[in-house]
Amino acid sequence: MNSPSPDSTPLDPAKVRRGRLVLVLIFLLFFGSIFGAGILRFSGWQPQGTKVHGEMLQPAIDARAVVPRQADGSAYAWQPEERTWRIAVAPPADCASACVKLARDLDVVWQLFGNKADHVEILWIGSVPAGVPDTVSRRALKPSPELLAVLPRLADPAGIPVYVIDPNGFVILRYAPGTDPGFIRTDVSKLLKLI
Repeated sequence: MNSPSPDSTPLDPAKVRRGRLVLVLIFLLFFGSIFGAGILRFSGWQPQGTKVHGEMLQPAIDARAVVPRQADGSAYAWQPEERTWRIAVAPPADCASACVKLARDLDVVWQLFGNKADHVEILWIGSVPAGVPDTVSRRALKPSPELLAVLPRLADPAGIPVYVIDPNGFVILRYAPGTDPGFIRTDVSKLLKLI
């Protein structure tokens, strides 16, 4: 007669159930979080740090072929190797106090970039109105049909929209007229971290 070997002790049914329960819980924890993340992703939810305040233009508008002219007639080159971001505005010719306020607000935004301010320029497309202080951040550009065509929904009855142009010359963000300048600063600050 064969005697049972010492390794063949009968399995405790309670331990088997507990082991299976642990395995099912690990499975649910792993695949449940993937499922939850998928639901959040496809419902449009984004973490607070990844949201932008402006309207992300999809797809971005390619302005690389446009060669803007500065107020003195010289060409304004995009120069992507310099990694310069641009905040662009193209106000109407009859803009007065609204333009002065916008120009001052954008200058404050530029100053708040601190040591990264050298990587941001403000493109003022059209004549700069009287009363706007000179600043090193502003580049006055002549309006041209080609340049104005790359700025979507420019003629907004609510006021002057603001745009962000990436270092390569793509228009990527549009801000509705009256947008808090702090929102523009927040979004561009995030972009400056990419350089």
